[in-house]
Amino acid sequence: MKQKILITDYVWPSIAPEKKILEDAGYDVVVPPDDSESTLIKYVSDVHGIIFCFGKVTSKVLENAKNCKVVSRYGIGVDNIDLVKATELGLVVTNVPDYCTDEVADHALGMLLSLNKNMVTHTRQVVAGDWNKITLDFPGHRLSDSILGIVGYGRIGKALEKKAHNLGMEVLVNSRSLAENSQTKFGKSVSMDTLLSTSNFISLNLPLNKDTKNIIGKNEIQKMKKNSILINCSRGGLVDENAVAEALNTGHLFGAGFDVLENVSSSMNSFLFEQENVIITPHSAFYSEESTLDLEIKTANEVVRVLSGKMPHNLVNKDVIGKSRIGL
Repeated sequence: MKQKILITDYVWPSIAPEKKILEDAGYDVVVPPDDSESTLIKYVSDVHGIIFCFGKVTSKVLENAKNCKVVSRYGIGVDNIDLVKATELGLVVTNVPDYCTDEVADHALGMLLSLNKNMVTHTRQVVAGDWNKITLDFPGHRLSDSILGIVGYGRIGKALEKKAHNLGMEVLVNSRSLAENSQTKFGKSVSMDTLLSTSNFISLNLPLNKDTKNIIGKNEIQKMKKNSILINCSRGGLVDENAVAEALNTGHLFGAGFDVLENVSSSMNSFLFEQENVIITPHSAFYSEESTLDLEIKTANEVVRVLSGKMPHNLVNKDVIGKSRIGL
């Protein structure tokens, strides 16, 4: 009997590329009817690998995956899997950190440009039949006279830095990995306070963890320049959305762009959804034809690699080495 690989969920039209890779390697692919915890618990008992996207791989799911050796994330962030439990059980966890670097950087830049030029407001005015009205309350900034602050300096932060530099913007970066006042490739590393108080635009490009939770809250927003624009294409929990709404309402912030929200169901009726100077997209920054194919192929290849007894290219829980079920 062939070993099984469970794909908990996916958001693209087809899983043909990864299915072919897995089946060619001798595995059967199983897709459950939904990704609820109760459903996943029923399906994981006899699988040797799990691939997941937005579904939550909880401690209960992992505890019932008695034969599982590897859990591979379609994507970068791993805040929807219990990493502590996975490591405790000897499961190798992998991700794909390099599949959508340009896509997310482009998305953040697109939000910035659209908000800075009042594109949503003006489009709605034209659609309503008012061609002659131009919103001048906030005329926007000339990019070559503007400063972009980037919080986080991983692959996406670096890609965004280069793109902003090529548009003539000055770039400031804040990252724990950089010494303050050191030069980056196209900008300069500064303190968080300096970045907040100096930047016309701020983009968050860092993972969510206990240290970065609400890294932009009421106090940080108060330090930001008046009429500045905040962009978050990383994780919803990085931002106190109520504080952002308040700052937009008072006029301290001019605009905000979100590709992620902390709690989608509770945010759907929030103040943010009523504003023309807010752009919200459904966690779609990663998406392109090329990035999706890259993601599918790399995720499946990591599963095959680990089940073949080889070290994955992108190991998330390094503490599992020496005690993994697969013998790594």
